Amino acid sequence: MSPSRRRAGPRLALLAFTQLIVALDYNIVYVALPDIGEGLGFTAQSLQWVVSAYAVGFGGFLLLGGRAVDRLGQRRMFMLGLALFGLACLAGGLAPNPAALVAARAVQGLGGALLTPATLSLINTGFAEGPDRVRALSVWSAAGSGGLAAGALLGGVLTQAGGWRWVLFVMVPLALVPLLAAPSLLDGDRARGRDDGGFDLLGAAIATIGSSLLVFGLVSGPEVGWGTVRGAGALAAGVLLLIAFVVVERRTRDPLVPPRLLGKRSLATAMAVILVFQSALGGAYYIFTTYLQNGLGYNALEAGLAFVPVTVLSVVAGLKLGPALIGAWGVRPALFAGMLVNGIGIAALATGMSANGSLWGVLPGIVVWGVGGGATFTAMFVAAASGVAPEEQGVASALATTSQQLGGAVGLAVLVAVANAGLGAAPPVTALVDGLRTSGWVAGGAAVLGAFLAFLLKRQPAAVQETTAVREEETAR
Repeated sequence: MSPSRRRAGPRLALLAFTQLIVALDYNIVYVALPDIGEGLGFTAQSLQWVVSAYAVGFGGFLLLGGRAVDRLGQRRMFMLGLALFGLACLAGGLAPNPAALVAARAVQGLGGALLTPATLSLINTGFAEGPDRVRALSVWSAAGSGGLAAGALLGGVLTQAGGWRWVLFVMVPLALVPLLAAPSLLDGDRARGRDDGGFDLLGAAIATIGSSLLVFGLVSGPEVGWGTVRGAGALAAGVLLLIAFVVVERRTRDPLVPPRLLGKRSLATAMAVILVFQSALGGAYYIFTTYLQNGLGYNALEAGLAFVPVTVLSVVAGLKLGPALIGAWGVRPALFAGMLVNGIGIAALATGMSANGSLWGVLPGIVVWGVGGGATFTAMFVAAASGVAPEEQGVASALATTSQQLGGAVGLAVLVAVANAGLGAAPPVTALVDGLRTSGWVAGGAAVLGAFLAFLLKRQPAAVQETTAVREEETAR
C-alpha cells in the first residue's frame, strides 16, 4: 500500500474536521444573534448582517478562491484559508461595534472562500469517482451536519456562560488544529508547468466585485429598500458585471471558469438545486432560532439544545441514508427524494408554530427536516463533482459553493422580509409567530419545487456507477 493510500483515512478525517469547523461557525452565530444585537446595538433588520457579511465575503471570493486552488495549490490555499479564518474570528470576538464585527465576518468569509474549494478539491481528487467518493463526501457532509448541531449547542453554552464573544473566540484554537496538521497529512502542491496557463486577473476582479455586489444588494434590499443604491443599484451593478464576466471569459485564453464546465449538465443542475436548498435552509435556521428565543422565550442554551435533534438526524441521514439511496437508485432519484422530504419537513415545522406553542409542536417537522436535509446534502455535492477533471475540481467546487452562499443570502433576505412584514398588525408575539410561520411555508414550498430540478440530471443507474468505480479502482492498481 502506498503512503498516500495509508494516509487516506487521516486525510479524510482532517478534511471532515475542517468542514465541521466551517459549519460550526455558521450555526454557532445564529443562537447568539439576540445577545449580539443587544450587546452591540444592531437593529432587528440589520442584525442579519452578522450572517450576511460572511456570505458576501464567502460568495464574492469563491470563484477566485477556486481558481487559486487549481493554479496555486490545494494545500497552500487550504492553509491560507485556515489562517485568515482564525485571525478573523479573533478580530470578531474583540469587535467594539457593529461595523467591526461585520468587517471581521466578511474576512472570515474570505478565508472560507479559499478553504472550502480546497477541501472539496482535495476530496474529489483524492477519492475515485463512484462509491469511494460517495463515502468520502458522505463523511464530509455528515461532519458539516455535526458542526451545525455542535454549533447550536456550543453557541448556547458559551453565550449563556461567558457571553456572545466566546462563540468567535472558540473558533481560533479549532482552526489552529488542522492548520498544524496539514503539512504532514496533505501532499505537497505540484510545481506549475509552462502549460498550466495564466490566472486571468481581469476575470477574477470582475467576478469578485460582481458576486460581492450581487450578494450585497440581496441582503441590503429588505433593510434599505429595493429602490435605493444599496438595494437595486448594487443588484443591477452586480448582474451587469457578471454578464461582462461571461463575455470576458469567452475571449480569454485561460479563463477563470472554463465555459465547458458550465456546459456540464450535472454541475449546472447541482448548482441550481444547491441554490434552492440553501435558500430554504438558511431561512429555516433563522426562523427556528427566532421562534425559540423570541416566540417561546428560550434562553441561548435551551435554544442550542433544541437544535440537536434536527442535526443529529441530518448526520445519520448524511452518513447512512444518502449513500444508500445513491447506491440503490442513483443520484437523480436520491436528490429528488431528499429535497422533497426536506421541503415537507420545513413546512411541517412552520405549521407547528404557535404563540402559545412548545417544542413538541414542531418536533414532527424537525424529524422530517433533518432526515431530508442530510440525504440531500450528500447527493447534491456528488452530482456537482461528477465528470469533472481533477485539474478543474477547485473551480467546480467553487461554483457549487457559490450557489450555496448566494442561496443562503437570498433565502435569508427574502424570508426575514416576509417574517417582518406583518409586525405591528397584531400583539407582538402573535405577529412574530405568524410572520415566521408564513416564512417557513415559503421556504418549504421552495424546497419542494426545487426537488423537481433533480430530473434535469442525466439518468445513470446505480449499477453503472458501481461498475465505473470498480474499473477506475482496478486501473489505478
